[in-house]
Amino acid sequence: MRLLDTRPHEEQPKSFYCDMPGNLICFSHLRWDFVFQRPQHLLTRLAKTFKVFFIEEPVYDAVGKSYYAFFNRGENIVIIQPHIKAGMATNENKAVQKTLFDNFMHNRKLSHYLFWYYTPMALEFSRKYSPEITVFDCMDELSAFKFAPEELKALEKELLAKADIVFTGGYSIYEAKKNLHANIYPFPSSIEKEHFAKARCIKKNTRDKVKLGFFGVIDERFDIEIIKGIATAKPDWQIVLIGPVVKIDPATLPKNENIKYLGHVSYAQLPEHLAEWDIALIPFLLNESTRFISPTKTPEYLAAAKPVISTPIRDVVNPYGKNKLVNIACNAEDFIAAAEKELRVKQKDKWLKRVDAFLALNSWDKTCLQMLGLINNTIYCKPYTSIA
Repeated sequence: MRLLDTRPHEEQPKSFYCDMPGNLICFSHLRWDFVFQRPQHLLTRLAKTFKVFFIEEPVYDAVGKSYYAFFNRGENIVIIQPHIKAGMATNENKAVQKTLFDNFMHNRKLSHYLFWYYTPMALEFSRKYSPEITVFDCMDELSAFKFAPEELKALEKELLAKADIVFTGGYSIYEAKKNLHANIYPFPSSIEKEHFAKARCIKKNTRDKVKLGFFGVIDERFDIEIIKGIATAKPDWQIVLIGPVVKIDPATLPKNENIKYLGHVSYAQLPEHLAEWDIALIPFLLNESTRFISPTKTPEYLAAAKPVISTPIRDVVNPYGKNKLVNIACNAEDFIAAAEKELRVKQKDKWLKRVDAFLALNSWDKTCLQMLGLINNTIYCKPYTSIA
């Protein structure tokens, strides 16, 4: 066995990863062209080391024979979208997905590859293969999400037994999973600071109204009552909500005149919108689906130099609330009080200095390099690794 290079990743030579498999096959529950978040941040960087194949969950619209559709997203990233006939029985559906994947593997003739799982559901068509290394990036507790398949928990248990290395999307979920695997590491939400810092340099449009904003997916985790309460109590404030509405009925969303729904906005355009806000919001419910989340938007808001108010999500309270970088509030009244306090602060230099010092240690580039180093170590030590 070759001795490991213990130098910091930034100082390691390019040949450090020369024994990596050439191809990375990612199984995702999220669509690449949906909201740009953890998988996209990591895989665009990993595409510098691997040829990335990103397999999405099926689209049920095939008229005739089921098929894979292929789309290029950059030089080294291929999106694979299964198109399957609607209305098939569960077992038939699984058999079709297995056939499609088997055909893909046979036709591509990939000799060196890594499996990277975001969804344990993909085991149902990929478990027979023996990649050089299996990674489980457990970014969320998917079994707690609305409409989660009943078999998800059993499949996650199987994936934890099969994986060579496990990453988690935050410290809370790491604490919940750390005794389930012998090679597991926490990697909370990171930041592309330079992108969101653009908001600091964009001049605001002249206006009189206070503007509060949120971007992200609006789903069962979103606290509708907090937004409605703020909008009702403060009709002279404007609330801007950016992002797709999924898994909840749009008719249940508050219709106050001072709430503006912008729908999907591209990742590239987010700094322009952030520049217009006075305060950024993280209005999540406290329930099973948010118990282990580490919202990526927290450092992104801060990089834009926007004061943040969040409900007491564990991975926001610690470290952001604990370090007095983010305001923590429990209901609409608390959000309003925190917002009014922030609006009275005219000099934010000291706070912003602490924000920048904290974010200086945080980047997707650094996260990716650390993950690659751990994968590299696991490859070398794999014959001796005991998997729980």
